[in-house]
Amino acid sequence: MPTGKLITIEGLDGAGKSTLATALSATLLARGLPVELLREPGGTQLSESVRDIVKNPSLRIGARAEALLYAAARAQLVEEIVTRATEADTAEAWRDAHRSAERTADQVPREAHADS
Repeated sequence: MPTGKLITIEGLDGAGKSTLATALSATLLARGLPVELLREPGGTQLSESVRDIVKNPSLRIGARAEALLYAAARAQLVEEIVTRATEADTAEAWRDAHRSAERTADQVPREAHADS
């Protein structure tokens, strides 16, 4: 049985990630390929709750706390969906997701780290 593939699209807010993901999904579906479109944070009940927290403009969340919230949401997504969809073991899927998170964390200005 072929394994699924995980395609990630990264970019800043407003860069067009959702637009690109929707178009790619439609193209793959038109070719008869199964697609499960996910977002981060999101995709699971817990991760959607985290999304509500980090997107709430009335909350001031320190950089470290925000990073940990994103990590928790990603861990849940990997546990519930990515591992199953790609037939990868959890350690492999987590490692790949973690590398993406590290690249994101490297983009946080040093001053933001000091706030936490």
